[in-house]
Amino acid sequence: SVLFVVFLAISLGVRFWLASRQLRHVIAHRAAVPPEFAEKIPLSAHQKAADYTAAKSQLGLTEVALHTAVVIGWTLMGGLNLLNQWLLLHVESGLLQQLTLIGCFVLVGAVIDLPLGWYRTFRLEARFGFNRTTLRNWLLDGLKSGLVGAALGLPIAALVLSLMASAGNWWWLWAWACFMGFNLLLMVIYPTLIAPLFNKFEPL
Repeated sequence: SVLFVVFLAISLGVRFWLASRQLRHVIAHRAAVPPEFAEKIPLSAHQKAADYTAAKSQLGLTEVALHTAVVIGWTLMGGLNLLNQWLLLHVESGLLQQLTLIGCFVLVGAVIDLPLGWYRTFRLEARFGFNRTTLRNWLLDGLKSGLVGAALGLPIAALVLSLMASAGNWWWLWAWACFMGFNLLLMVIYPTLIAPLFNKFEPL
């Protein structure tokens, strides 16, 4: 637990340090377009890009802090164990219970991320004129994304869990092979079946 906290703190500190360096650099150079682009990019566009980058960086720091707090809640504060124990009261131990645990874990994470996702889309992106979606479409995209994730993720999770239970010490090798095959399949079906669910494509 001590090592876990140490590495988590180091990870958080490095992320904050890198983000703050980037933020200071962007703000320091906001007043002038770099000479290489001075003839092509007006100062107003450069400043808008700088302000957008700064706002995204600040929101990113909030997200990092939130995700770190969530990790601590799941692990050191026993959230994952509590969720598991609660599910054992309602679902018989076995593969179904394990998949339910994974599903609930992902669902809770999605709910926690929801306010920041809403703010990013309808406040930050809208402030700079980049948002073109409505609340209805945003919610529908989130629902579709969750359903697609469950349809693809739960079967591969069930396969890995089954291999862990039955394939002995080499379960990880079989799981890796199945996961690589799944990724190759995803490369084929994503642009043809999944991406069109969320985007409109036109031939060039």
